[in-house]
Amino acid sequence: MAKRLTVSASPHMRSADTTTGIMLDVIIALVPALVMSAVYFGSRALVLTAVTVASCVLSEFVCRKVMKRDNTLGDLSAIVTGIILAFNLPATLPLWMAAIGGIIAIVVVKQMFGGIGQNFVNPAMTARIILMVSFPTAMAKWIVTGQNAWSVDAVTSATPMAQLASAKGGDLSLVEDLPSIAEMLLGKHGGSMGEVCSIALICGGFYLLLRKVISPVIPFFFIGTVAVFMFFAGGGNIEFVIYQLLGGGLMLGAFFMATDYATSPITKKGKIIFAIGCGLITSVIRIFGSLPEGVSFSIILMNILVPHIENFTLSKPFGFVKEKKAKKEVKA
Repeated sequence: MAKRLTVSASPHMRSADTTTGIMLDVIIALVPALVMSAVYFGSRALVLTAVTVASCVLSEFVCRKVMKRDNTLGDLSAIVTGIILAFNLPATLPLWMAAIGGIIAIVVVKQMFGGIGQNFVNPAMTARIILMVSFPTAMAKWIVTGQNAWSVDAVTSATPMAQLASAKGGDLSLVEDLPSIAEMLLGKHGGSMGEVCSIALICGGFYLLLRKVISPVIPFFFIGTVAVFMFFAGGGNIEFVIYQLLGGGLMLGAFFMATDYATSPITKKGKIIFAIGCGLITSVIRIFGSLPEGVSFSIILMNILVPHIENFTLSKPFGFVKEKKAKKEVKA
């Protein structure tokens, strides 16, 4: 059999990394948060995750068949999308709604734009936002961790982000029944299934950094921007800053969604601009918006701006000289 010659533009880089290997590392990094979600929300967390993963995998298989394209299930990207989508949902969400989210993420956001690497926004984030708009009541039902998520009588509670909205000027004394910082780290509070346990997400994020799957630039500047903004918004209250960093989907978004290869810039300067933009939009929505959380919207908005960010930060080719426009002669 004749060997194929691949013709492509420079630079030519060789790497042992594969899409499957990278996605497998992401799955491993998500395991601690998945385990903790099962600890806090019971078997329903695992069932919900299984539904979103199955929906994503089946949607990709059918979609590729209908479009007469090669099967891409082996790259594991559909499984990653399913897990991340589940992490952004409340444990009590009806399973059929979760399945719809998987179809939206894969068919509408990913495959209709050409498949992996061609989507211009994060599939899981977009699916979550569509579910929030379509089923606002179900998507805002947060239960206290440790309860039976299968029970229709489960007691609902406000998330820390919703509680912090009453902390005017960073005054935490105005907030009632706010979880302790230790509880924020461990995940003993209301919230989406995979975002409650910050320590598990941080461990997963550091695993990806050590494996060099992601660059530290985006997480550092994303989280750092939120920290600086909240320091001034909270009147210098460090405790208020810590709550803002550990609450909501910041850790999940900074380590696992904003760093998505297909929807984030490739240049270092671009990554910095992208991450700072995510941090600023998240902070503005949290402080001034009607919604207590803004991570999803910030990532999607910055995803849309990525082509412009890359054009702005693209390095000039070596030896490139910009042509000067000839001055028009003015006749007397």
